[in-house]
Amino acid sequence: MQIFNYKFQPKLIPTLATLVLLPVMISLGMWQADKAALKQAKLEQFEQREKDAPISISAAPIDIETLRYRRVVVRGFYEPEFQILLDNQIYKGQAGYHVITPLHIAGSDMRILVNRGWVPVGDDRSVLPVIESIQSEVEVTGYIQDFSGKYLELSSSDTVQAGWQKVWQNLDITRYKKLAKFSIQPAILLLDPSSSSGGYVREWPKPDFRIDVNRGYAIQWYLMSIALLVIYLVTNFKKISLQDKTHE
Repeated sequence: MQIFNYKFQPKLIPTLATLVLLPVMISLGMWQADKAALKQAKLEQFEQREKDAPISISAAPIDIETLRYRRVVVRGFYEPEFQILLDNQIYKGQAGYHVITPLHIAGSDMRILVNRGWVPVGDDRSVLPVIESIQSEVEVTGYIQDFSGKYLELSSSDTVQAGWQKVWQNLDITRYKKLAKFSIQPAILLLDPSSSSGGYVREWPKPDFRIDVNRGYAIQWYLMSIALLVIYLVTNFKKISLQDKTHE
């Protein structure tokens, strides 16, 4: 193929390499673009569900996927005797605890763990913060999050120690169930910042879908594909010399 004074003379190895690498790069770009589109759909779902009316929770085991990003409401009684302070929780550079209290769902034997928010450690770690104990029935609103949430660190150990510890380094849900000996919903409830049901500092981070990261990767792969194609064409188009024209 000849274009003006240039003739296309592809070499075997660069041609084979380009034929292999170009589809791979384009596929990787499409894969990252698809991931970005999926995360965009999840973000839109989150924004929509934030506006929806809260769903009432009862004793029936909840479906986490159905309730993900949804506000929920549940009535019951706090059980402070099974409460834990989750250690090593940082808020604005200050060490503290997350207050995790089980809520005994009214009219049932089921409980749901409620993260009531953050409290500071104080100057003396041996002195635990005073946590408000509400004796009456409360209506709790909040957001469902599974036990793999970043604010929780799950332990692989299922060792059960004697007695009830008030401060836990991580929430080992298997150990918690063995110690508490009651049924627990398979998710934790993040107490709504607007709730007056015995909450503390509650600035829950919104889900980080990292959409821009995937879009950035997609653009990189597409640009690399274009660069590969340009390099291939530039290196394989040769200028026709006067001698070549004479032979023609």
